[in-house]
Amino acid sequence: MEKINVGVVGCGNISGIYFTNLTGIFGNIVNVYACADLIEKNAGDAAEKYGIPHIMTFEEMLKCEDIRLILNLTTPLSHYSINKQALLAGKHVYCEKPLAITFEEGEELCGIAEEKGLLLGCAPDTFMGAGIQTCRKLIDEGKIGRPVGGNAFMMCHGHESWHPNPAFYYKKGAGPMFDMGPYYLTALVNLLGPISEIAMMNTRGFDTRTITSQPRNGEIVEVEVQTHVCGLLRFECGAIVNITTSFDVWAHSMPNIELYGTDGSIGVPDPNCFGGTVRLAEAGKGFSEVPLTHGFAENSRGIGVANMAACILGISNDFRACGSIALHVLEAMCAMTGAESGTYKMRTKPKITVPLAEKYDDGIIV
Repeated sequence: MEKINVGVVGCGNISGIYFTNLTGIFGNIVNVYACADLIEKNAGDAAEKYGIPHIMTFEEMLKCEDIRLILNLTTPLSHYSINKQALLAGKHVYCEKPLAITFEEGEELCGIAEEKGLLLGCAPDTFMGAGIQTCRKLIDEGKIGRPVGGNAFMMCHGHESWHPNPAFYYKKGAGPMFDMGPYYLTALVNLLGPISEIAMMNTRGFDTRTITSQPRNGEIVEVEVQTHVCGLLRFECGAIVNITTSFDVWAHSMPNIELYGTDGSIGVPDPNCFGGTVRLAEAGKGFSEVPLTHGFAENSRGIGVANMAACILGISNDFRACGSIALHVLEAMCAMTGAESGTYKMRTKPKITVPLAEKYDDGIIV
């Protein structure tokens, strides 16, 4: 079978799981052809560890006719520039979240991709895992009836106690909503459909953060973003969901996501993961665990790239981690962080994605 040659830009913390999966379980449809990083040692180490045949600069990748897809694993502030250059060079692009920093940038990227007939994709692809797909199946089967409401919580006290380089989490393009919101919003959109309207409030708990992890222990970071962000989302289907993302919470007992319908409730697992526990409470009954119906319960980052490759090759027409959903999520995040309070009517309306099949062979995700 023909494979899609991929050039990976950025060999930092998140790259390891991508390299592992793209050279492993998805290696039948994807070939990691080259890697690049501003720190040459990172690219060299990745090439040696994962058997990547070429080390290139990003500029060399753009000129390489053998590379059809650029996987952008750089930091958020670089996403727009890297994505745009790759699209203009005629490459398909899959980007780590978020798609860009502003809605206008994301809109421009989607326009370039459409104009050039290229695919533009974006993480997260965790919604393609066993946990969210099982929830999707239950909702589609009417197990909770018509969705009415829900709650979503991602709350912690930030990353400065464990991440080796946590400063960027408090800069433009990050914060709890841009860092973790994509997982939650993408999962909700795939379960409930497009968002139509948002009411929001946000605040900041601390103006500075002191890093306690190594190697930057003791360094003080200026906080530039809002770190406690609350939104009330109205979906096209009529459901209203509260979402809170925060780096200001020491401890809490709230669920990741719960959705409530006319005939029951569903407990959705952590959308940052591929598996997890799915809980269902049908009318008049308490919650009970539901067996996962789909595959990919382990960390399967890269499944979105594999699905994209299948679409490029014409094996699939169902591109799931697509730019239109990423732009919709970006628009929602920009709305919730753009002002301390207010309401916002969404401009974008992506199509609802097609559910995955329950079983796949050979890592070919159609």
